[in-house]
Amino acid sequence: MKTRASAVAGSAVFFLLAPCIVAGVLPWLVLDRYRMPFSGFLPQTLLGALLIITAIAVLVHCFARFALEGSGTPAPIAPTEKLVVGGVYRFVRNPMYVAVLSIIVGQAMLFASWAVLLYAIVVAVAVGSFVRLYEEPTLARRYGAQYEAYRRAVPGWLPRLTPWQGG
Repeated sequence: MKTRASAVAGSAVFFLLAPCIVAGVLPWLVLDRYRMPFSGFLPQTLLGALLIITAIAVLVHCFARFALEGSGTPAPIAPTEKLVVGGVYRFVRNPMYVAVLSIIVGQAMLFASWAVLLYAIVVAVAVGSFVRLYEEPTLARRYGAQYEAYRRAVPGWLPRLTPWQGG
């Protein structure tokens, strides 16, 4: 059994290695030229900033749930001991991926960058493929009927309007 401290530490390391690179460093490198925020249409810029801030909060919440509720990390090499179905996971099965994609799209809006939007599309295809080909079958094997019931009740990408009460 993993300790809470090791789960928190592992989740923090994975946070720095995965979402911070995919949603932070790489979009910055993809920017076709350095742009200051507010370089586009003001409502688009404000919506982009709001999307980024909200998605970061969701992402931090998800990582905390993995460590505290699941006693593990989001990293495939150190998975949770329990299926994580609380918090935002009651609304959507893949909130981390939705948050990462939202951060990237928010940056595309904030910086008015078509290159970052194209990068978001590439990431969406890669993430969708990973979920479909690796993650879902792995979770079905690991958690069995519990995951299948969760999968039937909670959509993968577009959140439910009301929280799932199962689990």
